[in-house]
Amino acid sequence: MPMSSSSELEVPDLPETPDVTGAYPRLTDEQIMLLSRYGERRRLARAATLFCEGDRDCGMFVVLDGRVAVLQEDNPEAESRVIAVHARGRFVGDLSMLTGQAVYVTAVAQTDVEALEIPYERLKEAVTQDQALGDLILRAFILRRNIHANIGAGLRIIGSRYSADTRRLRDFASRNRVPYRWEDLEEDREAEVTLRAFDIPPDQTPVVIWKGQAVLRNPSNTDLAELLGLREDAPSRDAHDVLVVGAGPAGLAAAVTAASEGLSTVVLDAIATGGQAGTSSQIENYLGFPAGISGAELADRAVVQARKFGATFTIPGEAQSLDRIDGHFVVGLTDGARVEAHTVVLATGVRYRRLDVTGMDRLEDPSVYYAATEFEARLCRGDPVAVVGGGNSAGQAALFLARNASEVNLVIRHDNLNRDMSRYLSDRVEKNPRITIWRTSEVAELIGDEALEAVVIRHRNTDDRERVPTTALFVLIGAEPHTSWLRGQIPLDENGYILTGNDENACTTSFKTAEPGVLAVGDVRSGSIKRVASAVGEGAIAVRQAYDHLRAAGRR
Repeated sequence: MPMSSSSELEVPDLPETPDVTGAYPRLTDEQIMLLSRYGERRRLARAATLFCEGDRDCGMFVVLDGRVAVLQEDNPEAESRVIAVHARGRFVGDLSMLTGQAVYVTAVAQTDVEALEIPYERLKEAVTQDQALGDLILRAFILRRNIHANIGAGLRIIGSRYSADTRRLRDFASRNRVPYRWEDLEEDREAEVTLRAFDIPPDQTPVVIWKGQAVLRNPSNTDLAELLGLREDAPSRDAHDVLVVGAGPAGLAAAVTAASEGLSTVVLDAIATGGQAGTSSQIENYLGFPAGISGAELADRAVVQARKFGATFTIPGEAQSLDRIDGHFVVGLTDGARVEAHTVVLATGVRYRRLDVTGMDRLEDPSVYYAATEFEARLCRGDPVAVVGGGNSAGQAALFLARNASEVNLVIRHDNLNRDMSRYLSDRVEKNPRITIWRTSEVAELIGDEALEAVVIRHRNTDDRERVPTTALFVLIGAEPHTSWLRGQIPLDENGYILTGNDENACTTSFKTAEPGVLAVGDVRSGSIKRVASAVGEGAIAVRQAYDHLRAAGRR
């Protein structure tokens, strides 16, 4: 049954879960002593609830005595599932406790428990005081989020695989690293049972079920974000110091830098934090991470860091207009809201290009993807897939998908894999036995009635065509700048990228646009290098230039 914060639930008497992944580390006595400065000791009786799925701004618990069970408690028709059991020295919580979002699991005292409770606000402070401890907690929280996603904890999305709205909700949850379980109306019997239990006719799907009780019929992304706490209310003021539009690496770097300098900072993004980099399975050439880091983890770390300094995030928040009113800027959003600021950092990045081939309009929603995340990898387990593209994104996607797919067909339009792909990546792609490289080729047609069954690959030199079985197509063929909403407001180059500097040569040391107080950074800027490391550097430097503008205007 669904639980409230005052309910009690008996859980099986299970032993402590071993820590085989690093998600459940044990704190030392010294680390517990440090955290005790920020928390309060509590005694909880057996079966008492520490926090429940759906709670917001709840604290982390360090177990001092006894055992605590973490449960998946999201289905009123099924028994609770024990995810992990923690004993002395282990801490109970997940990433939501550092981001202010709703938690996706429930924690219950398996025995009588003594624990140290560290409130949300004090936890943010605590993790900054000791670098090793802060990194240990953050890393564990991120790993736990992956575990919760793999078992389907959190949201339940019920809908047809052929529905565009079902795909939209799945993509939004996946891009925002929100754990969820998808129940397919076409193949999952549990979906039909659930709909009958809630008296929901199939024509009212997709539906989202939260905490086993709340039912949202085809919610908008904004409705879903508000339910989960992804949208924050910025502190009330006439105009903020800095508005960052776009939350990819450049925008996140700008947010961290601006907020750490004491500037009131608001961040908007139409979809999710992380941008395109957030969908990367592994970034291997980013400074300081010799073993690589996933784009999702890099984004989560940056969001926690920015929030620590006071930045607020509005997700989704899609900008559609930029105006100057009464000496400051007003950015209008597609939902009718407005955000006002004295300086604006444009970090809107780029959007993936579509393939214009026969069958795309019919099969895009159920079978075509523009990123390869854990979610897509799970969908493709044991099936053949195709990846179109010759750059680093395509190479990373091919390697990542090869872990689960039976075969990966990588289709490139030329014959040299090293032309657009880093050598370390192309070497690994060529050596992977599950990846077949189709050189000087292109996808000419998608075949299938309601879902993709095969692609037709055309050899560009001979015009010969081959039908290749495929259940999912990943299109990573470059991108276009997201600047249509800025036309007529900010000068753009012939390809739609934002011009910066004092002339049309796109000076790489100045990120100022022709509009004083508006700066552009990252992939959306004309002449940018389009790498994560350079985007981060641009975001940080642009804030220095924004600060100079504020000071010249007498606002600092």
